[in-house]
Amino acid sequence: MNSIETKNLFKTYKMGEMEVQALKGINLKIEKGEFVAITGTSGSGKSTLMHLIGCLDVPSSGDFFIDNKNVSKMTKNELAKIRNKKIGFVFQKFYLLPDLNAIDNIALPMLYAGQPESIARKKAMEILKMVDLYDRTQHYPYQLSGGQQQRVAIARALINNPSLILADEPTGNLDSETGNAILDLFTKLNNKKAVTVILVTHESEIAQRTKRIIELLDGKIISDKEIKK
Repeated sequence: MNSIETKNLFKTYKMGEMEVQALKGINLKIEKGEFVAITGTSGSGKSTLMHLIGCLDVPSSGDFFIDNKNVSKMTKNELAKIRNKKIGFVFQKFYLLPDLNAIDNIALPMLYAGQPESIARKKAMEILKMVDLYDRTQHYPYQLSGGQQQRVAIARALINNPSLILADEPTGNLDSETGNAILDLFTKLNNKKAVTVILVTHESEIAQRTKRIIELLDGKIISDKEIKK
């Protein structure tokens, strides 16, 4: 069963009187449990594709499916529900709330989903242990290293048991050793939890850590290959 499928997907932006085609007929299938890199140079369309896969935007034309549900024609409220229930986001900037400690930052999505605070905090504690931050529950973002903040961000992305993790340049603000540790964590989640992971990156060495690389150029897929380990 496909986790992600796009059919002849186009995205056009209007810039004044000009129209810019960011995506030009993307046909793509990503199965459940895959670990995929979407890569390409600046302006290739990878960020636009990420926004569509993350239900942060809608295509100009074509169809887009998540778990066999066509989300390309959904309303903003319907897209918000998909994002909350099915997708966990991890970004280059950690986007942690500075006034909340680690456990409260992680519990926040469950609270937004209407879960009781006691249940949300218990789940947050379990996930902190999973990402090896069990001893940092009361620490605020400014008290954490960059790698620790990214682990908190990953834990937050996992709190609602998403079927898809979408990571946009997640190691961009980290040194190479810490970045490799974060990639190890994604690999662990993919292998042991069977979570679909889509990693958006412009760095080829990071893309090589995944199991499949999809390369974009000028809004089109120019390469789609499995990585032999």
